[in-house]
Amino acid sequence: MKKVLLVVALAFVSLIDLNAQTKFKIITTIESIVPGGIGRSRIIENGTEIDYNQFTTERTDGKDSDQGKIKRGDAKVEKFAETKILNFYSMVGINFQNIASNDALITSILDAKAAEGWELFQVVSGVESDAGKGDGVGIFITRYLFRKG
Repeated sequence: MKKVLLVVALAFVSLIDLNAQTKFKIITTIESIVPGGIGRSRIIENGTEIDYNQFTTERTDGKDSDQGKIKRGDAKVEKFAETKILNFYSMVGINFQNIASNDALITSILDAKAAEGWELFQVVSGVESDAGKGDGVGIFITRYLFRKG
């Protein structure tokens, strides 16, 4: 009898797992690499769900596309959270206090998401940095990928 109950319990648990749906969330940090504090550094979190199918078309012969019928402006979301963070550079160069402050803000958001049940499962970053004399611009972007479910 115990074995039958164990098998039934395991079958029930496996059915629950089959119905569980994983949700995903991305939070992006953009840290400016512009001297003098004139850049705009932010943490961005989307607040709107959107269906990618509305913006996807198929090519039938590899050449013709209906992408021209889709307006880019329709893909823009209206609701998102924006947290101000500090720029990497000050007037005299790299500002380590700004970096530590940004780390504290990012950690606060990561802790809050963990408390909400989100699991951080991947971090992806990239940089477009100062290309030398005359450039003076760039960003450091990091995407934090979360899942729940």
